[in-house]
Amino acid sequence: MNFLINLYGATIKALTPALPRLLEYRRARGKEDGARIEERYGIAAQPRPAGPLVWIHGASVGEAQSTLIMITHLQQRYPGVTILLTTGTITSAQYLQSRLPTGVIHQYIPLDHPEWVERFLTHWNPQLVLWMESELWPTLLSAVQNRRIPAFLLNARLSPRSFRRWQFLSLAAAPLLRTFTAILAQTVDDAARFKKLGGTNVIVTGNLKYAATPLPCNQSDFLSLQQHLKDRPLWLYASTHKGEEELACRLHLRLIADIPNLLTIIVPRHPERGDEITKICSTFGVTALQRTTSHQLPQPDTQLYIADTLGELGLFYRICPLACIGRSFSDDGGGGHNPIEAAQLGCAVLHGPHIQNLFEIYKDMNQADASCLVRDRNEFYIVLRELLLHPEKLRKLADTGHKFTQQQSLVLPNILHQIYPVADRALTPAPGAA
Repeated sequence: MNFLINLYGATIKALTPALPRLLEYRRARGKEDGARIEERYGIAAQPRPAGPLVWIHGASVGEAQSTLIMITHLQQRYPGVTILLTTGTITSAQYLQSRLPTGVIHQYIPLDHPEWVERFLTHWNPQLVLWMESELWPTLLSAVQNRRIPAFLLNARLSPRSFRRWQFLSLAAAPLLRTFTAILAQTVDDAARFKKLGGTNVIVTGNLKYAATPLPCNQSDFLSLQQHLKDRPLWLYASTHKGEEELACRLHLRLIADIPNLLTIIVPRHPERGDEITKICSTFGVTALQRTTSHQLPQPDTQLYIADTLGELGLFYRICPLACIGRSFSDDGGGGHNPIEAAQLGCAVLHGPHIQNLFEIYKDMNQADASCLVRDRNEFYIVLRELLLHPEKLRKLADTGHKFTQQQSLVLPNILHQIYPVADRALTPAPGAA
């Protein structure tokens, strides 16, 4: 590896005394799991099983969700292989807690410190690395390359903004990207940007999010909620951020002039904001009820239902015929969240203008009439009212979105076709091996 990467490693080592304080600061803010903090130092929480091991890294919830379908196929092709799945957020760990199949171990990824990375890799000793999207940690990737472990960058995405930032570090980018046997890019534009940074064997395979396993739900909760709400018109604001709950209240107050029994449902991106959202509703005179851990059901006078529970988005996508995907009107400048999860479950998709983080997905869905862009808050009201008052239009949008995601799910065979030849060599013991 080159001088810049070595300098980066030396800088991180020099910061060693400050890193525990950083982790403690993050723990105090609810961003680190205090019970598992040692994993961030590369200290394993459990022993490594015997035999070959595949290490998959996905930064947060979205990437973790995309890995589940991959894990299923890997386990079918390589029985007995251990899967190590690392993420970096508490939310992702909570999401995965009840979803990981037997033979999969979750750990938090270590901080990018040379000694902690070495400790992590020495313990787990992976035979294959699958790195999701574009979170590139120099020390980790350098160590993988030095150990000559076959590695793939899956679902590779590089926004124009990230590309410009990496261009300033182009001397470091090229050696890092050479860690990967292949870079499997989401789009032609992503592939072009990786090539300009020095990536080799860059292949466009499509976006793995289209092939992700549909979000689960508890069947008894679904039947209970479906029966309870069968006579009420519904719409969902999914994965909301600050500013969008206020918008939901304003929309609700306008819509009830024509749809008096309307129930607006909010699933906040961060469930711990439930109390805050209830206070926002109160300032607008909107009667709100929090679902919380007791799973309270909406009452006849409930106007806005706050689903401040973890892991129930799949339930509400099944219950509601229509969803606006959050962080597309938020106060933080937006960026968008995954619309595929809603469309997969037959829920019609609306979204605001600020979807830069998932621009290609939204562009493709909009061009196929599989989702609907609302450019401003007034258009949001107009389109939402039109769809709620005309079920045939709503059903058409939902059906188109569902069919589109089914067609796009063929991305998975493209990715597996690239991985399997390398994985066969890495994970299959040589004849006569112990």
